[in-house]
Amino acid sequence: MHSAFLVDATRTPFGRHGGALSSVRADDLAALPIAALMARHSRLDWAALDEVILGCANQSGEDNRNVARMASLLSGLPVSVPAVTVNRLCASGLEAIGQAARAIASGEAELIIAGGVESMSRAPYVMAKAQGALARDQKLEDTTLGWRLINPRMQKCYGVDSMTQTAENLAREHGIARTDQDAYAWRSQQRAEHARQQGWLAEEITAAGTTSGKQVVTVAADEQPRPDSSREQLAALKPLLGADTSITAGNASGLNDGAAAVLLASEHAVRKYGLEPLARITGMASAGVEPRVMGIGPVPAIHKLLSRTGLGLPDFDRIEINEAFAAQVLACTRALGLPDDAAQLNANGGAIALGHPLGASGTRLAMTAAFALRRHGQRRALISLCVGVGQGLALAMERA
Repeated sequence: MHSAFLVDATRTPFGRHGGALSSVRADDLAALPIAALMARHSRLDWAALDEVILGCANQSGEDNRNVARMASLLSGLPVSVPAVTVNRLCASGLEAIGQAARAIASGEAELIIAGGVESMSRAPYVMAKAQGALARDQKLEDTTLGWRLINPRMQKCYGVDSMTQTAENLAREHGIARTDQDAYAWRSQQRAEHARQQGWLAEEITAAGTTSGKQVVTVAADEQPRPDSSREQLAALKPLLGADTSITAGNASGLNDGAAAVLLASEHAVRKYGLEPLARITGMASAGVEPRVMGIGPVPAIHKLLSRTGLGLPDFDRIEINEAFAAQVLACTRALGLPDDAAQLNANGGAIALGHPLGASGTRLAMTAAFALRRHGQRRALISLCVGVGQGLALAMERA
């Protein structure tokens, strides 16, 4: 088996739903970090790129018809470079990296760009075809997030709880209090703000240009963070599912727009092109769980990965678990034996503060971890996400 190295990474800022990036098509958005990597590595023979693999969860609108291929062409990559889009919902961007690493490890590829994209602002409404010639029961389905065009058998066998309901299920079954969720969300905001002040977020971001009316606007920072949110303000927010529930807009991730990409290379390609790797990918594992508690998915995925690698949780200096909901992260950390405020967990904040453009989040987590390993001289990082319809994905890396 060959080593697969994460050489470089960048992302767009993450925009709010309906915010500064909402006018940018998903294929154009995905092209931006690819083009940025090309510009950074202008001496690399881009015709030698074996593949572009991008994750995308929706694929119902302008991100249809293989958004990875469209973004590759729009970025200026040679037409001879192939591309494929993968979908593991919220973990799609990490799945793309894992698939790329496996291709390199098997010797079937030398250079791959992997990443992900999601424009949740531009997610369309869809309508199924009529069941009969004169049928009048069609309805529009919002593709922004969650179930649509539901299979009745799926609903009967497993239920079709909303993402918010799955987090509420975990909160109730694991006894996670609203105060603990809000405390976690507040820490995410504070850690993200600290990372911004240190310039660590800027290291990840390539500014995106967009238009506002007749003006060209440059977006250089994430729009989602609310560093001034106080614990009192978080506590005052109304629960999303009723008075006796605990999930709020403050302790959940947002609906966001963004794209991210990383360059992966074999050891041979690293030497040939004089590249300086950030990290080496050492494994990936996935696992399934009940859809109604999809947020617990990282736990079995992490256990499976640790079993394969022979490592334990204490062997990792950094752990990134996607913050779909504070209740979901806390259910995972408590099951893994980590304290709620573990310093090594989401040390730069997470999706509650930074945003969660579904297809891009996994890539963002991986680049955050890779940059941090280099910055702090740390050795290993573990990245994991929960996945709608009941899955978890985990990936391990070590500093190169």
